[in-house]
Amino acid sequence: MIHEDMVLDGSKAFWRTLVPRLKAERWLLGLTALLAVLATVAGIHFLAVLPFWIVLAAALLNRSAPSALPKAAKAAKVVAATGRASDALIPALNALDMPVLVVAADETVVFQNIAAEKAFGTIPPDSYLAARVRSPGILDMVRETIATGKINQIEHTERLPSDAVYVVRVAPAEIGGGGPWSRVFLLTYRDISQARRIDRMRSDFVANASHELRTPLASLRGFIETMQGPARNDMKAQEKFFGIMHEQATRMSRLVDDLLSLSRLELKSHIAPDDTIDLRPLLGHVRDSLAPLASDLDVTITLTMPDNPVVVQGDRDELTEVFENLIENACKYGQEGKKVDVELSGGEGGQAEVVVRDYGPGIPAEHVPRITERFYRVNVEASRSKKGTGLGLAIVKHILTRHRARLLIHSELGKGTVFTVRF
Repeated sequence: MIHEDMVLDGSKAFWRTLVPRLKAERWLLGLTALLAVLATVAGIHFLAVLPFWIVLAAALLNRSAPSALPKAAKAAKVVAATGRASDALIPALNALDMPVLVVAADETVVFQNIAAEKAFGTIPPDSYLAARVRSPGILDMVRETIATGKINQIEHTERLPSDAVYVVRVAPAEIGGGGPWSRVFLLTYRDISQARRIDRMRSDFVANASHELRTPLASLRGFIETMQGPARNDMKAQEKFFGIMHEQATRMSRLVDDLLSLSRLELKSHIAPDDTIDLRPLLGHVRDSLAPLASDLDVTITLTMPDNPVVVQGDRDELTEVFENLIENACKYGQEGKKVDVELSGGEGGQAEVVVRDYGPGIPAEHVPRITERFYRVNVEASRSKKGTGLGLAIVKHILTRHRARLLIHSELGKGTVFTVRF
């Protein structure tokens, strides 16, 4: 009776693993069956075709075996491979917030925790590490630890989906229980991206601030010295100098605000926002807020939007800043064209897109690839006369990078410039 129950349980387990494989490969199995029938109809003997079809079908089912196994079966396979001593380690490794890979002495990945699965995707058990990790530095480090038993670590940078810096450490671990899997190697990834961004932010802030603040500070110092000396009793000159000094101080204030805004964006550039934003009321608000500026510049802002909602995942304040920058630039630098067209399209499953078009003098082709760089100006005098800090488009670029959106720029001399934000 016990033997019959064991046979029945084994049969159920076999079908539970076979059915998902059949579903996964149903189209290829059907195609191979059709080819076998056609070969038989063409005159090849059925008994000659059948063995080849059976071998091909078995290969297809074996190929889908790792992906067809449920997560519970994968975990059971790891426990069986590494011994009972690792049974309690699986929930402990899954509780860690850092990615962890358990690597065997033959360089196969026998387990990955939940954090590793989120960071790098699912790695089927028994996959070779070299097939999933493309960094030669990490692979060499793991091989050296397997050969020598010594702990190693390196600093590694991931470029996609966004820049991330890890301290990757590999260390041997004795699980016990005997057998070939009693000794494994833990490959851990400690994220230090935040610390690196803060360091870079400090150095960039010091370099940029010292460079850009030097001119207005020199102007203020010169005016103060003049007012203390030759213009001490000249009220008319003092009134003029006070106006210029106020303008320079305001410029420094705007510059510092933009630098701090840019630094804050860099700190969270790898975290995509998850709020749901309808772009129609947002663009309407931006148009209304810029109406006084447009009126002063004698520019008309035309906003075209669909009737249906156009929803994206984003941060309302940051997206407002993006479109305020783009439309304000179009009004200031495309002033000669007398109008700015803003067009919203997409929604209901379509790709959201915002186009800001001016009809001004345009941007020379050699400058277009660089205008989103910090402090890059096509015309320095024109930019400063219009009270620009040179950071507006750099802020736009960083916000859109965080939103996983793209900024496309097209310009023709004498015809104007088109900025397209594509989500």
